[in-house]
Amino acid sequence: MAEINHFEYGWITPALSYALSVFGSVLGLICAGRIRTARTAGLRAWWGLLAAWALGGTAIWAMHFMAMLGFAVAGTRIRYDVPLTAASTAIAVVAVGIGLAIVGTGRLNPVRLVAGGIFTGVGVAAMHYTGMAAMRLNGTLGYDTVRVALSVVIAVVAATVALWLAMTVRRPLAIFASALVMGVAVNGMHFTGMSALSVHQHEGRGEVTGTGMGALLVPIVLAVIFGVVGLLYALLAAPTEDDRAAAAYLDARRVPEPAAAAPVVAPDPVGLRARSTLGQPGTPFPSRREMPPR
Repeated sequence: MAEINHFEYGWITPALSYALSVFGSVLGLICAGRIRTARTAGLRAWWGLLAAWALGGTAIWAMHFMAMLGFAVAGTRIRYDVPLTAASTAIAVVAVGIGLAIVGTGRLNPVRLVAGGIFTGVGVAAMHYTGMAAMRLNGTLGYDTVRVALSVVIAVVAATVALWLAMTVRRPLAIFASALVMGVAVNGMHFTGMSALSVHQHEGRGEVTGTGMGALLVPIVLAVIFGVVGLLYALLAAPTEDDRAAAAYLDARRVPEPAAAAPVVAPDPVGLRARSTLGQPGTPFPSRREMPPR
């Protein structure tokens, strides 16, 4: 049995992973709040996609990746299978997106909430264990069944609470407090699943294939940064309900411009204007031949 260290760099990696999960939860809850106020199906789908990326991509998957930076196994290098790592990202985002679609379409009720929570929680657990399956090392991974089941239960409960908060929380202070709780739940699920892991090291020291963590670090960090910047830009650029209410109030208070006055026609008591050809604009000056006889 190989020795496992989950905190090779001390408190740095768990602190950063918790900060990422809280930050992603804040962005995700704000985007989810925009789903409720969106006026068209296209806007609801757009905000749902952004919320899924914030929660699934940043709060869950990026947190998992950051925590894995501190994971080490004595006597072997750890590398990662890139396609499986990318698949774990897609699983997290898709699972959260479908969960938001379940609870965000129609009136929120317990059946929708539980169904969305179960689907999302199982998806988050699948993301975690897919990411673990992407590891390549000189050993065989084993899992404690009880702790794996406990991690799945934590994921389902955390996902259900997260979806309920996404559909109900609106005030900034409540969003921040909810994000703190969600960060604890996401990290609790991750480290519970990690505690179920054991590594049975191989006798021989074969070549470990895959991509090292250092090579994955730069593209993943850049993807997270650009994703967060895009989310912030979308949130800052989109008008809020207060903005729409203010615009409607200003439109209601705006004084309409007066209609253009009709031209005033000078009086013509003897009918000279009707008999005169010179009174018509654009009429050519009459010649002597065209003048009527006297």
